[in-house]
Amino acid sequence: MGEYVLELPEVFSEKIRALIGDEEFGRYVSELDKQCVHGLRANRLKLSSEALCRLPGMDAVISSDHMVPWCDDGFYFDIDPEKMPGRMAYYLAGLYYIQEPSAMYPAANAQIKPGERVLDLCAAPGGKSLRAASDLACSGLLVSNDISAGRAGTLLYNLELGGVPNVTVTNCSPAELRERFGEYFDAVLIDAPCSGEGMFRKDPNALKEWQSFTTEKCMEMQRGILTEAAGLVRPGGRIVYSTCTFDMGENESMMEWFMQGHPDFGLAEMPKTGGVADGNVTGSHPESIRCARLWPQSLQGEGQFAAMLVKGSGNEIDGDDVSGGRDGERKAEKCRSYRRLRQYPEELRAFAEKNLNLLPFDGWNFYVMGNFLYACPFEPFNIDRLKVLRMGVQIGEINYEKLKPSQQFIMTLRSGDFKRKCELDPFGNDVKKYLRGESLWVENASDGFSAVCVNGFQLGGAELKGGMLKNLYPKGWRRII
Repeated sequence: MGEYVLELPEVFSEKIRALIGDEEFGRYVSELDKQCVHGLRANRLKLSSEALCRLPGMDAVISSDHMVPWCDDGFYFDIDPEKMPGRMAYYLAGLYYIQEPSAMYPAANAQIKPGERVLDLCAAPGGKSLRAASDLACSGLLVSNDISAGRAGTLLYNLELGGVPNVTVTNCSPAELRERFGEYFDAVLIDAPCSGEGMFRKDPNALKEWQSFTTEKCMEMQRGILTEAAGLVRPGGRIVYSTCTFDMGENESMMEWFMQGHPDFGLAEMPKTGGVADGNVTGSHPESIRCARLWPQSLQGEGQFAAMLVKGSGNEIDGDDVSGGRDGERKAEKCRSYRRLRQYPEELRAFAEKNLNLLPFDGWNFYVMGNFLYACPFEPFNIDRLKVLRMGVQIGEINYEKLKPSQQFIMTLRSGDFKRKCELDPFGNDVKKYLRGESLWVENASDGFSAVCVNGFQLGGAELKGGMLKNLYPKGWRRII
């Protein structure tokens, strides 16, 4: 039996019964009384799925025999509190991300390739963006946006934890992004606000919210987001739309509504594996069968809907201009938000020569905002009148011509890039002290800046002097494990 027994509203039960039939509805109701499954994804920017399975401690939690069938870096795991991955130091080293298995489907099947330009329009808390970043493999551009300031802060934390370098995190409306970029992106991901019917088993609050937050309200928001997204994707590009609801009006009928107003878009076939079902056919759009539905009674996961809308081919836009869509050149002239650097920063060079085994970000674009130094693997663009939390990598703060490295800079590098490393037992007391921000005594350590690592993966930084480890783990990241 599950943790609680759901009492479904009659109006909801009748709607689902009409959608899938009596027999399938019976299976659905029976499934809701079972434990929900749990999943995590390997962060392939740091290690392979196979390497994650081999890490000491993780080998008791996940294995290649229990992978999520529609996500090539996703695993099922046991929720036993003694094995909870979120309490391991590996999680805080950014090696994996905890995500509901069905929620992995849209981004894992968005066909993102290295070098593409990707916009995650409703990105928080960051699962889809982290998957997109893995597929981009540190190339191209990822813009991760959330209209909620609080959720955008969580999004930024997860992307910095994951060591994503080629990202811009924004807190904007879709209309603001469309005004700035225009038809620029190869792929736009939309995890649309929805009535949440697919989450009733996983989240008890989802049912309460469903009873007060109607599908009509959701559909109004979805139409607005899709309309703006149509002007953000380039000709030949695609929109990957997803919800965690079963409602036809928010899913297949929403796709039909969109294509009626945007005849240059068509539905592409979504992969069907591991129990993923076809979309429901609507009256005038039989191709809605190309959509994907994930039903909890048919697979290991919660409810999900996904569709890929492909924009018809046309004249390609300039792939190098990200300064503001069709009007980008004019807007770029007015940009006074940051100061571009014409050469490699001497403060970073001095820090690297003393503490690193390489010259980081050589050939990248550098800029300064306030006292902070940033690096971008892409061409920095005009951020005037946009709420931007981060563009590229925040390298650190410059004071008195010296660089104080930031946590994002540390997490973006590889542990082998550091001249000094302090290894901690991922399950020992010292790592708990470090993550609480405490100082430590270490043996046989040379003085200077050091990466603090678990099994070769850095958690953060420290200054070593005379055997004392001065903790540089940022206050906003500190926690007890």
